[in-house]
Amino acid sequence: MTQPARRRDAAATRAAILASARKAFARAGYDGVGVREIAAGAGVTAMLVNRYFGSKEQLFAEVAADTVRDAVILSPENLAAADFPAALARSLVEVTTPGATPLDGFQMMLRSSGSPKAVELGRDLIRQGHQAALVGRLEGPHAAERAGIFLALVAGLQAMRQTLELPSLAEADPDTLAGLLEPLIRVLIDGPACPPSPPR
Repeated sequence: MTQPARRRDAAATRAAILASARKAFARAGYDGVGVREIAAGAGVTAMLVNRYFGSKEQLFAEVAADTVRDAVILSPENLAAADFPAALARSLVEVTTPGATPLDGFQMMLRSSGSPKAVELGRDLIRQGHQAALVGRLEGPHAAERAGIFLALVAGLQAMRQTLELPSLAEADPDTLAGLLEPLIRVLIDGPACPPSPPR
């Protein structure tokens, strides 16, 4: 009877550490957060954090992996939508609403961009997660490149509309903005009408 209780305690402790780390990394990035701060946020000791995750690097990797699994724009519902480009446009506008809580994964990578190790981890997770999910939904040539451009569009809109609050984007009517984004996204999703001519 005692073993199940220990498993539940361990699971709760692990979840608390991950939640604290996710919040801290999104606020200050990889280099701006120490294990002691994460431990304090979870109500545990730094030694216990290291016991569960081995190192701050491994903890960051697991938190980043969680943000990739918790896809919002490339959610299963959007990936299965009959009008995929329109669903992506609406979701992107909703997610980047000024004043809304920015996506943790975006905040983590934005604030960790000065750390080579964090960038390496984030790049691999995005490639294996968001990009792979979108590539699996695309048809035609250059699927990886088209998926990468879409992810760049997502990051750019988050930065310009939500973080910097550029007035032309932050104050735009959501329906207008979604209407402008949809044809851009549709080109990336559907692919070019014909393959580009080879260079001469």
